[in-house]
Amino acid sequence: MAFRFFRRLKLAPGVTLNLTKRGGSLSFGPRGAKLTAGTSGVRRTLGVPGTGLWYTEHAGAKRGRGTGRSRGSANRSPPTPTVRPRDRLKLGFFKRLFTPQEEKNFVDGMRELALGNAEKAYPLLVKAAHLPDAAFMDGMQALKTGRLDEAEEHLCRAGRKHAGLGRLFEKYGLALAISLPVTERISAQTGPSLRGIHLALAEIHQAQGRWQEAVRNLRKLHKNNPADPVVTLSLCELLVEESGTEQACREVVELTKTVDNESEIHAALLLWKGKALRLLDLPTAARDTLTAAFRRKKDRSDDLLHAIQYERILTYEALGANSRARQELEKLYAAAPDYQDVAARLGVAG
Repeated sequence: MAFRFFRRLKLAPGVTLNLTKRGGSLSFGPRGAKLTAGTSGVRRTLGVPGTGLWYTEHAGAKRGRGTGRSRGSANRSPPTPTVRPRDRLKLGFFKRLFTPQEEKNFVDGMRELALGNAEKAYPLLVKAAHLPDAAFMDGMQALKTGRLDEAEEHLCRAGRKHAGLGRLFEKYGLALAISLPVTERISAQTGPSLRGIHLALAEIHQAQGRWQEAVRNLRKLHKNNPADPVVTLSLCELLVEESGTEQACREVVELTKTVDNESEIHAALLLWKGKALRLLDLPTAARDTLTAAFRRKKDRSDDLLHAIQYERILTYEALGANSRARQELEKLYAAAPDYQDVAARLGVAG
């Protein structure tokens, strides 16, 4: 009989610390959007909560074709003995003599987290707040009780020393993985980096109603990595939903100008592009964009398809194609009678 050590500790809304005897990871954000790093490689799962959108990337040991075995597996050396994560966070007597006090506090704080003692962990990590990893953890833990100002202060401190982020996690053999909600519907994956800090700050600013600052953080992320579809999707949603101005809609069109309907994430980007085009009074372009998004239904969630179809109905109405809009409303009602105000538009609401 074998026992598997596993520990999942909630640090903040949507933030958990996961520990197994093979390693540790941190998960930030809701289910459906995670990045997990471990000995078998890195698996990124990106998604949009509430729509069923997700995609995964795997990066790790290459596997031989058709064999299911890693190349060179016959020549591998025996596996390295594993050590429980909580035991990795022990400092022996002599090691403590030569370990800086702030680092001792960080190790002790992370050990308390591994043992499930979040209340004991937080003050220890606060004492180590000048270390970027500790400041990062302090910021995430402050989210747990809604101390947003405090969370922002810690994360900004970590950002000023971002070059050292992740150093202590690596030193003590703990993997770090983050899945962080950026808006109510969008989640993105990151690690202890400037990217993670900007995503967390965007979440804080949105919760405080400071959406312009959230947009600035997301723009910084997009500038650093314009190919990141989840950040782009989050930015587009925020620009249309919170602003909706002509300038914001033009920015969304620019952000999505090269997007094709390759995946659920890309289909969602086309949805926001279609909305932006309609708000810019370009209904023909909006219709064509939404039709392209709606054309592929395989591997697309019903929620996303309903959202695209509903937006296309609004676009048909903007074009004056009321008969076609009515047809689409009836189709959407048959598939999802409770969706938005479809029933009321058809005059069949109870």
